[in-house]
Amino acid sequence: MEDEDDTLGIRMESRAWKKLKRNRSALFGFVLVAFFVAIAVLAPILPIADPLATSWSAVRKAPSELYWLGTDEIGRDILSRMIWGAQASLLAGVVSVLIAVVIGVPFGLVSGYFGGWTDQIISRVTDALLATPFLILAIALAAFLGPSLTNAMIAIGLSATPIFIRLTRGQVLSVKTEDYVEGARAIGLRDTAIMARYILPNVFAPVLVQATLTVATAIIAEASLSFLGLGQQPPNPSWGSMLNVAKNFMTQAPWMAWWPGAAIFLVVLGFNLLGDGLRDALDPREG
Repeated sequence: MEDEDDTLGIRMESRAWKKLKRNRSALFGFVLVAFFVAIAVLAPILPIADPLATSWSAVRKAPSELYWLGTDEIGRDILSRMIWGAQASLLAGVVSVLIAVVIGVPFGLVSGYFGGWTDQIISRVTDALLATPFLILAIALAAFLGPSLTNAMIAIGLSATPIFIRLTRGQVLSVKTEDYVEGARAIGLRDTAIMARYILPNVFAPVLVQATLTVATAIIAEASLSFLGLGQQPPNPSWGSMLNVAKNFMTQAPWMAWWPGAAIFLVVLGFNLLGDGLRDALDPREG
């Protein structure tokens, strides 16, 4: 029986991969995400200038052969700061979503599976959190915790947690009525074993899709918090904090805003396209 389940799982994975490869927009999104991940990971070994080094003889220089993306208000190389800033943005996006998944999925499992007063308490708290706009809640939590990249990631992760609680609960309510779950109960399996073996694997696909899409939202939230001074702190580079400085020089040095704005747009586009592609690939109803 287990061999048959493993074979079926392998076939479904192969089918999903083939569908994903046929989706050009998803592949384009994957390429964008892979590019930004690569430059973020390789930042320490790339032959680029020190992102913190200033040069008063190169203040607000336009893009040139020497400074490919120009320089900022105190002569720092924008290309270097863009590459190192990718680390902050991607780290914030991924870690924030991991926090939301690690907290939200277990609560959603317990809420959907056991029901009763447990479900009532978790659902009402979740509804109350969802009633507050995501970014407003993240700003409030970040302001309470204090300005830093770590606190911004915690704030964004906690703000995104209700999304995963609601999603997981809905999926569990659908799955727990299936015949194989009833059969597992009939042979005396414990609730924890049923949730781990039969329910959690069947809610994995929608959680993965939502996580991919939420990374894009988290990156925008991190940029917003850094723009407001609640995220990555100067002089460490962050796309959001770079935009915060650039707003003061839009007429004298517009390139200071072009590049971080374009980077945020492209990486968010990449995660959204990849998430949409994963949703289509993992949906058994899609041919």
